[in-house]
Amino acid sequence: MLAQYVYPSKNGLFRIIRHGRQWRTLCEAREIGRHETAEAALVATRMACPEARLPGELALWRFVPEQALAHSRVSGEGTRWRLAG
Repeated sequence: MLAQYVYPSKNGLFRIIRHGRQWRTLCEAREIGRHETAEAALVATRMACPEARLPGELALWRFVPEQALAHSRVSGEGTRWRLAG
């Protein structure tokens, strides 16, 4: 799981996701844009969707750090369990 900021609104779930060196902004599954910083992504998202009434500070969004759900990922090779004995 990638680091991301999440905020639910009446228009849907907004996410600002770290994607390599850039930050992607999404509303549900629709991409709104890509930006150099999370703050720039927030400003652009607020301008693109003013009716959503998104907070102007990232501190008011829920931050989900990278690797927060790493334990739930399944590798491409599948899970290999060691047998006792």
